[in-house]
Amino acid sequence: METKQALTKEVLIKVCNLSVNYLSNKESVRVVNKVNFSLHQSETLAILGESGSGKSTVALALMGLLPKPNAQISSGKIEFKGRDIIQLSDSERREIRGAQMSMIFQDPLSALNPVFTVGFQIGEILRTHKKMPRKEVKKNVIELMEKVKIPDAKNRVNDYPHQFSGGMQQRVIIAIALALQPQFLIADEPTTALDVTVQAQIMEILKELQHAEKMGMIFISHDIGVVANYADRVAVMYAGHIVETGPVKEVLSNPAHPYTLGLINSLPTMGLELNRLTPIEGSPPSLHNLPQGCPFYARCPMAKDICKNRKPELINLNEERESACHFYKEVLHGA
Repeated sequence: METKQALTKEVLIKVCNLSVNYLSNKESVRVVNKVNFSLHQSETLAILGESGSGKSTVALALMGLLPKPNAQISSGKIEFKGRDIIQLSDSERREIRGAQMSMIFQDPLSALNPVFTVGFQIGEILRTHKKMPRKEVKKNVIELMEKVKIPDAKNRVNDYPHQFSGGMQQRVIIAIALALQPQFLIADEPTTALDVTVQAQIMEILKELQHAEKMGMIFISHDIGVVANYADRVAVMYAGHIVETGPVKEVLSNPAHPYTLGLINSLPTMGLELNRLTPIEGSPPSLHNLPQGCPFYARCPMAKDICKNRKPELINLNEERESACHFYKEVLHGA
């Protein structure tokens, strides 16, 4: 679903019935199941859910980076500016990747090569795509490092990744991702390994650069607090399915799915030290053997027979919200 404000802006990404399967011990397992969403210019869509919900697989599918041959898109379309990029060849996808769409990975240390300087690694994408001469590359690299607020960039351009803190390494990754001024950015849990203060700094840098470049951004996270502060819309994923979507403030203040409500209730609340957290009981279902009905059935405190036997479809609640729950009205009204 789209917010009224987003409808006036260009659609950058439109995902239609996207399904992804992994080959596991000669068995095909569906890890993303008929996912639909769209993203507009300058908008941030958060994809929220527990580990294993399919968030990062969606991101890799969008970027054309699914591990081959064990993963494949089994159905659906991914339209980038109206063009189905699933149908493109590998060389055509490489032309788009980096130049028009880019991705920030969650572990900066593993994404950076320890034997090359950060300046060389930031400059590589400029040399590859823009064929810049060496002096111009260095000038642009220093400007990018300054843009992501790396102090003393002129003197640090020849340092190696291990000479940077985790937060500074993540800034290097952001500089690489934004080097060619892409129109679309995926940030896959970019603050997971960082302390709270550094998390806020990284997110502020991303929002500032997004605003300056008018980028559309998909922000993947399991952290509701970060999502609440920085996203415009949210899509909640569970066991490969999107179970709720809508404007982030509305969804988090008045959820319409028991899973979203469970995620919110499992968070600590400032000032209520004596209150116990309310965790979601149990574990996500095995993707090898999903239940016939609602995938959240076994963990849902509101589950009834219909939930066990009939899978709920994602239905429109209003112009901007969707939920896949037979009892969404009861969830909304706190029954």
